[in-house]
Amino acid sequence: MLQLQTLHPLDLADADVAAWREMTAGDAAFASPLLGPDFARAVGLVRPDARVAIWRREGTAVGFLPHHVKGAGLARPIGAPLSDYHALVSHGALDAQAALAVAGLGAFRFTGLIDPKNTFDSAVRAVRPAYVIRIEESAAAYLEALRAHSPKRFKNYRRLQSKVAREVGELSLCAPDNDLTAFEQLIAWKREQLARTGAHDFLAQDWTRRLMENLFRTIDGDFRGLMITLRIDGRLVAGHFGVRLGDVYHPWIASTDPEMGVFSVGQLFLLQAIAAMPALGLKVYDLGPGHDHYKAPYALEVRQIAEGTALAAGSIGWRARLGEGAWRMADASCGPIIGRVRRRFETISDVELTMGGRLRGVASAVAAKARRNGAEIEG
Repeated sequence: MLQLQTLHPLDLADADVAAWREMTAGDAAFASPLLGPDFARAVGLVRPDARVAIWRREGTAVGFLPHHVKGAGLARPIGAPLSDYHALVSHGALDAQAALAVAGLGAFRFTGLIDPKNTFDSAVRAVRPAYVIRIEESAAAYLEALRAHSPKRFKNYRRLQSKVAREVGELSLCAPDNDLTAFEQLIAWKREQLARTGAHDFLAQDWTRRLMENLFRTIDGDFRGLMITLRIDGRLVAGHFGVRLGDVYHPWIASTDPEMGVFSVGQLFLLQAIAAMPALGLKVYDLGPGHDHYKAPYALEVRQIAEGTALAAGSIGWRARLGEGAWRMADASCGPIIGRVRRRFETISDVELTMGGRLRGVASAVAAKARRNGAEIEG
């Protein structure tokens, strides 16, 4: 019979941290900085509402689910929307409905689920690709494989590099880069991009900024922040910032100088970053989901991640069932647009921790949509 303990991540016992790490190390599918206790603890430092559900059999931990609880007992992945991947990390498969009920959770809503045990298989509504750069032999061999896959694209890259060198200056990669001014500039460029595209500004909230700043300052240990930047004659033009665990890196922020857009510096950055992976001790550069046009050309590996809602067994899941049923009816009537609307509202709810912030986020989303529609009509 399953027993359950729910804790704040900072209250995890050393034995449970060790058991969790053992589970992630024992399954290659869980090899991500976002799926272990270190990320949960990092979020716990900035979020008092962070929780970890621990399922036990005869006192031994058999599963971990880090999460936040929204209204009606709805669990969301810890640190969302920064948790591009999330999972119930376990040794073996658990009965998802029963496990959620034992934890007092009406439902678990996921958008980037890693589920090698098929724990939530029946709850999956859709899958989407995530893009992974994995160095098996050497960086040179990987780049050659990319070139062979798309010779025309690589010819354009060489042309771009020559154009930059001729018209602007010499390209150089700084990896790792611990320059606080560069970090703040990448954040500022990202916020400008979010405002320009109408996306919700997840960097406006205190907790997301503090999480990233804490990780940026952590430069030792297996789990830490990592910033890689591209410069032209010393001028910052592009970069990534994210989190690494051992030899796996997962960037959150990809930013470029808007004034350098004509030179496609984001593309040139990735080529140089791949070449630098061995020197950084990286085997995996996990680009994650979304922005397919930017990521897909560099990733020779694609993993499928799942979206859906797992509902608890029994009466505890009844309110979640009503809400999920309404979303499914809307989806049947309106098609894929409902999925996009839902993800946008969930991002707002995940980032904004007050009702006022959520209302402002929704109003901003509606206004951004109106502006885009107006621009399309004018065009």
